[in-house]
Amino acid sequence: MRGDEAREILGFCPNSRPNPAEVKAAYKRKAMQSHPDLFPAHQKSQAEMKFKQISEAYSCLKDCERLGNPTGGSYVHVARRGAYKSYSRHNQALIRTPFLLLILATVSFGGLNASRAYRKEKEACPSYNPFLP
Repeated sequence: MRGDEAREILGFCPNSRPNPAEVKAAYKRKAMQSHPDLFPAHQKSQAEMKFKQISEAYSCLKDCERLGNPTGGSYVHVARRGAYKSYSRHNQALIRTPFLLLILATVSFGGLNASRAYRKEKEACPSYNPFLP
């Protein structure tokens, strides 16, 4: 949704620049007027569509203001970050421990299988295998 459309849906002029408090107040006002629970059953579908448009307009204007784009373009840039800060510094041991246990278990079970195969081969053909002692 474009910023001009979003402003018109919330009741602003298309070229206006409302601040976040005005946007929030307009959203609340429009949401209370067109909430689907306030309408009878035969008008609920139209009210739901209108309410969804209002919600989309509010999220568009809120995101555009938060990202520093007051004109309200149709593209929203999202920056991806790694793990949350609470996990990235203080709890690194809690994150690393399961992976270390998986690696150790894999290596140990692989070693057990290799030694069992070695013994089995040694018992089956003791003199024919030049690689076995």
